[in-house]
Amino acid sequence: MFTGSSAAAAELQAAPDTSAITVVLNPVAASSRGRTAEIARLFSAAGLDAEIVETGAGRDPAADAARAVSAHASVVVAAGGDGTVSRVAAGVVGTGAALGVLPLGTLNHFAKDVGIPLDLRKAVDVIARRHVRRIDAAQVNDRVFVNNSSIGIYPSIVEQRDELRHRGYPKWPAFAVATFRVLRQYRGVHVRMTHGDRLSTWRTPFVFVGNNEYVIDGWPLGTRLRMDGGQLFAYLAPRTHTRALPLLFARALAGRGRRSGEFQVVSSDELWIDTPRARRIRVSLDGETMVMRTPLHYRICPGALTVVVPAE
Repeated sequence: MFTGSSAAAAELQAAPDTSAITVVLNPVAASSRGRTAEIARLFSAAGLDAEIVETGAGRDPAADAARAVSAHASVVVAAGGDGTVSRVAAGVVGTGAALGVLPLGTLNHFAKDVGIPLDLRKAVDVIARRHVRRIDAAQVNDRVFVNNSSIGIYPSIVEQRDELRHRGYPKWPAFAVATFRVLRQYRGVHVRMTHGDRLSTWRTPFVFVGNNEYVIDGWPLGTRLRMDGGQLFAYLAPRTHTRALPLLFARALAGRGRRSGEFQVVSSDELWIDTPRARRIRVSLDGETMVMRTPLHYRICPGALTVVVPAE
């Protein structure tokens, strides 16, 4: 559960009770398939009249749908996993609407970090109470993300995983096979990072940029304790053979993530990351990948996203 950056930011506010709720649902996503009637029943049982919009075709259908419905809905609900939440949040940022979340994904990192219950009935109850809090969003070039973005080994694994899934592999076996293949041959990426007036150069297996700080020392590894700190955190592994990465993560879990020789950590409100040997590079955004032009311009957007969260 995150904490506020000031008394004003920490204070919970109530969205208007009389305004509309719209649920954005991707009907072709495995996590959301066949859930429309169930979601409608849950909102009806909570005494709420919620419009359910199923996304269609387009460059970014979930973001486009969220942007369109935010004109008349005070709460736009992302029904899905972290990818769906990220795209709906991108459509909500900059509007007067608040983001609600129905966690239907496998990992649901965002929901866990803001304290939204994973039980759907309880998540609907949170939306019904309409307590909201402003948190940070982040951006790379023109794309919004709410959890993290990375370059290097992880986007390569996701690319191969998706290829295997198109060939019929189940999700987790595809991920395991893709990870084995990439670890066997990946050679790292050469990056130049500019933050403030500092320029640093690394050869690294990956660069991981978080919207606020991630726990890399012990348990709960990979979570955030706050999402309104107004800072990006970049994590870089030392130059090492990719087969040694599992050992690095094991050391982080044992509480050694920040020790000398383990991970480099850079915090800033703005980062420029260049890859001198590539003008275009595959980038992951909240678990999904796309190709972007370099240099990559990362920046934090303090308080840009209003989220419906539990009152406590």
